[in-house]
Amino acid sequence: MNPQLKEDLQNLTALLEKTQLHACYHLNNIDNARTTTDYKANTIKLLLPGNGKGGSSTLDIFNARFKEALAASAGPRYLGFVTGGATPASIMGDWLTAAYDQNPQAITGQGDVSAIIELETIDLLLQLLQLPNTFSGGFVTGATMSNFTCLALARQWAGQQQNIDIAKDGVLTGIKIFAATPHSSSVKSLAMLGIGSNNIIKVKTLEGNREAIDTGALEIHLSENKNNPCIVITSAGTVNTVDFDDMQAIAQLKKKYNFWWHIDAAFGAFAACSQKYAHLLTGWENADSIAVDCHKWLNVPYDSAAFFVKEHYKKLQFETFQNSNAPYLGDPSQNFSYLNFLPENSRRLRALPTWFSLMAYGKNGYRDIIENSIAMAHRLGALITDSNSYELLAPVRLNNVCFSLKEWKGNPAVIQLFLDTLNSSGKVFMTPTVYNGVNGLRAAFVNWRTGAPDIEIIFEEMRAAYAIATGKLIS
Repeated sequence: MNPQLKEDLQNLTALLEKTQLHACYHLNNIDNARTTTDYKANTIKLLLPGNGKGGSSTLDIFNARFKEALAASAGPRYLGFVTGGATPASIMGDWLTAAYDQNPQAITGQGDVSAIIELETIDLLLQLLQLPNTFSGGFVTGATMSNFTCLALARQWAGQQQNIDIAKDGVLTGIKIFAATPHSSSVKSLAMLGIGSNNIIKVKTLEGNREAIDTGALEIHLSENKNNPCIVITSAGTVNTVDFDDMQAIAQLKKKYNFWWHIDAAFGAFAACSQKYAHLLTGWENADSIAVDCHKWLNVPYDSAAFFVKEHYKKLQFETFQNSNAPYLGDPSQNFSYLNFLPENSRRLRALPTWFSLMAYGKNGYRDIIENSIAMAHRLGALITDSNSYELLAPVRLNNVCFSLKEWKGNPAVIQLFLDTLNSSGKVFMTPTVYNGVNGLRAAFVNWRTGAPDIEIIFEEMRAAYAIATGKLIS
């Protein structure tokens, strides 16, 4: 054994205790850590050592180079990109994921139980989201791969409608994709699948400052394309305004027309945790596939997402992702193995942090997280509404606040200066957006730590940034 590896193995307990202290210090002080960083990469080239520094010295080098530079993206006032934090229990699960180092694939044979843990976690998620057990699923890296997996099945289904096995014979033309406000990850998935990102037929949205699909317009498209394989992509929580498509109406359309229904529910799915907001998802159980991000509102570490597909599509799933030319993996048709049912052959046990967090906090814990996030979004929305300096670009429907500077919304330079100034404070982080052609900002509330005192800090920093960007005091 390499001498440095041998030394680290002999001192493993001390190394992990040192790492634990480092992690705990960061997490216990995250409320005061900077939400942005002005770190510039050291111009001195880092040389790969010959003999290695060992784990303890390497942690010291890491601290010296990066400790003060990493942004507190898991903190309570980081409101960008719908980034969640990590619950204590999910961190426990993530540490054990690395320690056990499993590749969850088969549930039978001489392997391990990690695939069973994944199946169990999918079942727990279905219970949390009040979805029936007519769905199965698995874990992937994020919304992009979750949407990709579901849309790959939709593509295979579309081929079946024309007696073509796309997985074996290649992509066909003629697939019609309908969507109103698709997330970029769905568009990217269509590009990767060879369907083409330009081939989405945009369906108009509802009137009245909505991002939701006009189901009447959708029905016209479907009736005009009865002879074409159609895929309908709908949203359970759009990026800017967290708008929801009418799931009940689309479920009724599915009774009349033959199409694959996919729901991008990256973070909006978790509205199902609250009796106050679960109605937004009524009817979604009739979808063919659903994409959900766990490292957003579920608050587990990156990278983690899940997909749900109706059980009766198992054969279709196998056709799409089977490993048919690897004799060392055994007969893929005999026993269930995840490597034949999703894109990746090699994966970490992503399900474990979610399993830990779901078991640790349960239905009520996640109800509280979801309802608190929504309450904080409405709290900031109310401050914006009461101010003469800002205006909401859309109502605060759930957990995102989309707004602009009232007098300056037609001036992108001022909006950008406001955002740069706000983020450079290191106390809050937001992202830019454009909504209905208007430049603005978006604040996404998903972190389990965020509380009312954070909203006061956020608005105070907005006040200071406004004065600098516009030369005026906020009113």
